Amino acid sequence: MDRIALQELIRAGENARVEFKQDAIRPEQLAREMAALLNAQGGHILLGVADDGTVTGLRRDVRTVEEWVMETGRTHIQPSTVPVWNVVNWDEDILVGVISLPIYAPDKPYKARRGSAWVTLVRTGSTVRDATNREEMRLYQQSGQLKYEYNPVIGSSWHDLDRARLENYFRDMRGQDCPASDDHETWTRLLVNTGLLVEMEGSTVPNIGSMLLFGSRPHFFLSQTGINAAAYTGLQKEYGAQARASLKAPLVSLYAPPEEGTAPSFQEGNSTFSDYASFLRIGVIEQALDFVRRNTDMRSYIGRSGQRQERWPYPNDIVREAVVNAVAHRDYTYAEQDIELTLYADRLEIISPGRLPNAMTVEKMRAGHRTARNELILNVLRDYRYVEAAGLGVPRKIIAGMRDHNGTEPDLIEEDDRFIVRLWQAPHDR
Repeated sequence: MDRIALQELIRAGENARVEFKQDAIRPEQLAREMAALLNAQGGHILLGVADDGTVTGLRRDVRTVEEWVMETGRTHIQPSTVPVWNVVNWDEDILVGVISLPIYAPDKPYKARRGSAWVTLVRTGSTVRDATNREEMRLYQQSGQLKYEYNPVIGSSWHDLDRARLENYFRDMRGQDCPASDDHETWTRLLVNTGLLVEMEGSTVPNIGSMLLFGSRPHFFLSQTGINAAAYTGLQKEYGAQARASLKAPLVSLYAPPEEGTAPSFQEGNSTFSDYASFLRIGVIEQALDFVRRNTDMRSYIGRSGQRQERWPYPNDIVREAVVNAVAHRDYTYAEQDIELTLYADRLEIISPGRLPNAMTVEKMRAGHRTARNELILNVLRDYRYVEAAGLGVPRKIIAGMRDHNGTEPDLIEEDDRFIVRLWQAPHDR
């Protein structure tokens, strides 16, 4: 870091990624700030800068301060960390120490020593505070140490799973023999062995993943199960929407057994509900597709042949891919928050609660990097042909698909604690 970059940081003031401190603070105070930044999006601690932005400089010998910073990271933070240390010449006799923490720290949650205890800290704006239990759970999940979807749904039993959907899944999607409907013991063993039931204190209960996928009424046990859909005639959210729907159902549809010699597939054309005669009960994913189709209009355009043709503004397979990604990868620790699907006059937005998982970035996503927050859900959706084995849905379907469809570039945005996919209509279609 040079003096110009340091000036810009100081001019912007303290914020979610920048903290001003003197080098006379206690190690516990420094560890608190470092741990909170590591648990957030990284950033910089400027030693020798007062709270009001006045540059006072380091008061101690530079080498002594560096050793103190490194010792703090080693003994007052768990797991220990080695920050990047720089010294910047502010004026001839004034030096500022810069502690830099990475934006993607892999071993969350980081805890700071408080007396004999270790405490998880989080940063909200420029304020540091103790993490709540749910915030700490999210940090474990971000590091990949916690598989939240395998947590038991307390108060439920395997009878709260839709037996018809389970039979449909094992028999028609996986090609397995199913136990008899009244063979409770064999069903229990099958569901435990496939990760859909959790053994707990002598009983078996569904986990969060199986309840989301196959629950007969998942919204009764889990509030974060659906999609809030809305359609507006303008470019922004308005008081009166053209249409609204709260989509609450299991993620997957109940698919009728395929005819002999055929295989079930969800990738055929641009079908809507009226075309899916084989669906007996519709899941959230297909409900979302139907909402989009019912609230968009077919557009006419002149094709390469010079003839007038018609097309939907958002191809069904691209919308499906975006919806599937949202339900498969969202952070389900955000209770009370559903996925948002919103249609505007010029775009379609899908907003998923939570940041990207396991050090995933938008750049990596565009390149086809694969990672999973909810492996159980993802694997079941793959069995339903919703997810391709290569895992290249974003670059191959969403990005390339929209370019081929109308020449637009989809927006992929990680913002605060949410992830946004934005599909655009072509300018001449708006």
